[in-house]
Order: sequence, then structure tokens, then C-alpha cells
Amino acid sequence: MFFKKKPRDIGRNPFYDNGNTVVVHFQCNKCGEKFRSHLRKYYDVSVNYGKGKGAYRLDKEFIGSNCQNRIQITAEFNRAFKPLSFEIVGGRFISKEEYEE
Repeated sequence: MFFKKKPRDIGRNPFYDNGNTVVVHFQCNKCGEKFRSHLRKYYDVSVNYGKGKGAYRLDKEFIGSNCQNRIQITAEFNRAFKPLSFEIVGGRFISKEEYEE
């Protein structure tokens, strides 16, 4: 009997830990372009000195090659880089499998 891998719940955690980076897949709401971004820990994801519950904060903006729609991703992470909160404006998070389709 083969075990099938349980699909990832991107509603709870759209980020993948990949060693020195955090990977996220998303899609533009306007043109449908798909993105994969490798966000470097301690560079793209910075220490959160302000108010908030997370140890680290992400505030990143993306513009694709198909249209000029801006996609804004914000998130707060704990010390183990598990997301405590996250939001995307101008796009939607997608799974790795959706990205590869």
C-alpha cells in the first residue's frame, strides 16, 4: 500500500522553510501570472523591533512581467520562522503543486 502525501493547507501556512530561505508561491489577481519567491532569512525577512507578536517581519512588494499590478505580502514569524500572521494584497497564495501546473 502506498501512502499519499497530505496536501498542504496554504490557508494556515503558505510558506515553505528551505534552509536559509523561506519560499512562497502566489498568483496575480489581475493577469494570473504565477510567482515563486525565495525570501532570504535575516535579509528579506527582518527582525521585528516594533510592536507585534512576531520575532521576524516580512514586508515585500512584487510586480510581474505580464502587468503592472502590485502584489504586497506581509507576514510575522516566530523565531522558528513559522508564520503567526500573513496577508497578501493584489494576489492570492497558491500551493507548490498549483505553481508547477
